[in-house]
Amino acid sequence: MSSGKTFRAAAIVLSIVTSCGFGQDVPPKDWWETALFYQIYPRSFYDTNGDGIGDIRGVTAKLQYLKDTGIDATWLSPVFKSPQRDFGYDVSDFLEIDALFGTNADMEELFAEARKLGIRIVLDFVPNHSSIEHWWFKQSELGVKPYKDYYVWHPGRSVPGQIKPDVPNNWNSVFYGSAWEWSDIRKEYYLHQFEVGQPDLNYRNEAVIAEFDEILRFWMGKGASGFRVDAVNHMFEDAEFRDEPVVDPSDPLRYGYTNLMYTNSLLETYDVIGHWRRVIDDYAKEHDRETIIMMTEAYTSMDMIMRFYESDDGVEQRAHFPFNFAMITELNAQSKARDFKYVIDRFLENMPRGKVTNWVLGNHDQPRVGSRYGVERIDGMLLMLLTLPGVAVTYNGEEIGMVDYRDISYEDSRDPQGCNVGLEEYQWKSRDPQRTPFQWDDTYNAGFSKAERPWLPVHPYFRQTNLLKQKEADYSTYKFYVDAVKLRKNDVYSHGLFTSRALSENVFGFVRYIKDQPDSYHITVVNLANEETTVDLLDLFQVTNQTAIKLTGTESRFKVGQPVNPTRLTLGPYESLVIAESSGIALRVTLWLIVAVLGRYLCAIIESQ
Repeated sequence: MSSGKTFRAAAIVLSIVTSCGFGQDVPPKDWWETALFYQIYPRSFYDTNGDGIGDIRGVTAKLQYLKDTGIDATWLSPVFKSPQRDFGYDVSDFLEIDALFGTNADMEELFAEARKLGIRIVLDFVPNHSSIEHWWFKQSELGVKPYKDYYVWHPGRSVPGQIKPDVPNNWNSVFYGSAWEWSDIRKEYYLHQFEVGQPDLNYRNEAVIAEFDEILRFWMGKGASGFRVDAVNHMFEDAEFRDEPVVDPSDPLRYGYTNLMYTNSLLETYDVIGHWRRVIDDYAKEHDRETIIMMTEAYTSMDMIMRFYESDDGVEQRAHFPFNFAMITELNAQSKARDFKYVIDRFLENMPRGKVTNWVLGNHDQPRVGSRYGVERIDGMLLMLLTLPGVAVTYNGEEIGMVDYRDISYEDSRDPQGCNVGLEEYQWKSRDPQRTPFQWDDTYNAGFSKAERPWLPVHPYFRQTNLLKQKEADYSTYKFYVDAVKLRKNDVYSHGLFTSRALSENVFGFVRYIKDQPDSYHITVVNLANEETTVDLLDLFQVTNQTAIKLTGTESRFKVGQPVNPTRLTLGPYESLVIAESSGIALRVTLWLIVAVLGRYLCAIIESQ
């Protein structure tokens, strides 16, 4: 057959193939846009030297576990040199790894080994403050240039008959009490929006910004794939140091005493984030690197969160994504299906066009998923996390269903946020319970450390809940998590559209589907209540009657591949499922065979012409 006839036959066959939905390549997405991020709290992850504290070599030793689990990237809570008054968030040297965790060489080895496995390492970047032990602060306290104005200082307010001036204003610390501390050396107050040992840096001083530019470049040069910018909404304060309006007079030392209008989410913050985005992008381009990301942490209003994506006119690009804490701060065990729909849809609807969303279920500062929502809802919450659009973030231990150790003794407290309060307040305020060591197996200290006493006690139920036991079980939270991660690799999750619905008071459902491919849908349904409920999936999406179970939770009575009636789907208490079109694979194979036969037939006809 001539080349012209061959071309005609191929064109006809191609048109048939594409009309059936085959051969349509989805455009590639950047590595981070659908990534599964895994937060590691290094102190509690894995201890390799027996001192009772996790370390960087411990992370390196467990990289294969991350790979096997399907993790794309991990971000580490701070490991920089620090007196550890706030567990690394009080940095005394931003360019040096704390000896508690290892060395700079250990970090470079971690970068290299992770790269071999295709795992990116993201560092916690803490620009709002340093430690009082930092060289900058020591020089600033002495009034030595150029460090004199590296921090926020104020002479205080004069009080007649009083030698020492009063605090400048009514601003309070997140950790309770005044946000101002007197320096006997400088004879002025310094600002600390967090712990007293964490003085706030002065971002109206361009030299401070330049210092952090170099810190970013330094760690990118070592191999960092991105940065999580901590407490970014606290970076600027009112230049006139005005008192904030009082909103809750019940406790004048409480953080919520004022409305925070002069200490939180000031607009200048966004200019610095935009500047750092350019620093990061320029470095990646100059060094022929893949995208290096920046993600921001800020507990603030929706409109202020969205401004971390880009400027109002869309010209200046800022963070690749700001953390979305809505599933932590706005939803809980009492939330109904309509609450989930409202919170999830609202974030998606408020995002600037073309940006990538993200979902965070927990972190080292918040109670664990099982403690916040109830252990019976762990599967459902993890399933939502992994099948919603965009980036997913898992805190280490959530994948095996770890829960808070709320009965940890007051004497064992290590958290400065819980140490300055009484026993009763400590039990709900301390962050120690969600920071207990990772439960690897049922051996001594849950396999975390060989030390006689780890830095925090291991949860006493570690023999019932640990990774090894869940790997060996037929059904477990970990195996369910891994199956959901594998399912997440489907194009419908990276490129699919999204629609949600409260299918009943307690059943929340959403569908992911690819436009013009009617059999591509995957439906996630989660029963939030302890009662059997029957729902009609046609209220959510026009599915065919040929539907089957794609993924089940650990306690489900359904089996993968089992056909179900979409108009009357009965979910057991707290059941979570993914349902998909059951005949799609067989149908596609059949159509391919038809196309192949048709192609040969067309070739024969064209040849005879």
